[in-house]
Amino acid sequence: MTEIDTDGDITVVTVDRDRFDAVAAPGLKADFQRLGPVRKLVLDLSRVSFMDSTGLGALVSLLKMLGGNGAMAVAGVQPPVRKLFEMTRLDSLFRLTPNVEEAKAFLNG
Repeated sequence: MTEIDTDGDITVVTVDRDRFDAVAAPGLKADFQRLGPVRKLVLDLSRVSFMDSTGLGALVSLLKMLGGNGAMAVAGVQPPVRKLFEMTRLDSLFRLTPNVEEAKAFLNG
């Protein structure tokens, strides 16, 4: 379900499915917990065309797992998913970037 890569101190997690919903969210959380301590995280949602409230809840949980010293950026958010972020005002909580490279630049900035 996910692809995990590291680039220096940044961990990039790519959700490898088109739906991030009640079926997919628990798997992502489990994958993240297996990573161990992560300080900088890029979550690549470029393949996700649908997300529901369960997916958003999983993202909030991931952010909490990072703790106060961690940072997270969400990359490649497709228009329908971006609309959900905006409707719930979570676009003010998460840094949304067009792609992984810009997310890494934000986290390194």
